[in-house]
Amino acid sequence: MRSLGLLIYLLLPLVASAQVPSKLGTPLAEISLENLDLISFDTKDQLFASNTSGDIYLYSQEGKQLNLFSPARQGRLNQLEAGWTVNIFSFSADLQEYRILDRFLNPLAEKGFSLAEINLAKAATLGNNNVIWVWDESDLNLKSLDYLRNLIIQSQPLNLILESEDLNVSEIREFKNRLFMNVPDTGIFIFDNQGNLMRKVAVTGINKLCYYKEHLLWIEGENLMAISLSSNEIVTLAQLDNSEASYIQIGQERLAIVSKDKVSMYITPDWLKSLK
Repeated sequence: MRSLGLLIYLLLPLVASAQVPSKLGTPLAEISLENLDLISFDTKDQLFASNTSGDIYLYSQEGKQLNLFSPARQGRLNQLEAGWTVNIFSFSADLQEYRILDRFLNPLAEKGFSLAEINLAKAATLGNNNVIWVWDESDLNLKSLDYLRNLIIQSQPLNLILESEDLNVSEIREFKNRLFMNVPDTGIFIFDNQGNLMRKVAVTGINKLCYYKEHLLWIEGENLMAISLSSNEIVTLAQLDNSEASYIQIGQERLAIVSKDKVSMYITPDWLKSLK
């Protein structure tokens, strides 16, 4: 019995340490930006950030400001995407228009949705093959728009598919040929590249979609959470030393935590890279 008690005593610290979530450590850089709103990493881990007026800032991997784009028509952005190989995509529901820029924040295209028979775009995202996915709240349809021809390719009536008239969609994003729709009060709906519903992930309250290695990551309180899209297992990945942390975005070798008017940038830790 004494041997058993000694063994338990020796193992207790190991068990306790295994249950303690990881830490992100010291930030590589902290970026202060008044009225900070959205952020996105490009494929080179440069960080793009917008404020509530729709200005877009470009920062280096180390957090140094490199460039600024200030549009002639000011309006808050609902979407900012830099993870595509070539272009930067932004969308404003207030202005009912989208914009495509190059890596140096030079505008390449700026268009409204009215000519494409979209009456009230509330969420939009860039997809593959010259497609923009649009959530049109006027008829509760998910639409795919060929933006080169300004032509609606297909339209899905989601109030019929999801059997709900109350779809408060906050964001849509395409990851690996799947479309993710964030309805914070209900969960995450996943569609294939033709707009067909595949499944629902019953996690609510996610501020911004963050996809990493077949997981969705989000911040809940002071914890960094993840759900596996293959097993539906939910785990606490890390404890954050930031009570105001709002959401997370991940690049190649960088991750960023957004809080009020501040972005904390970190080197992606090994424990996150080993996520399976």
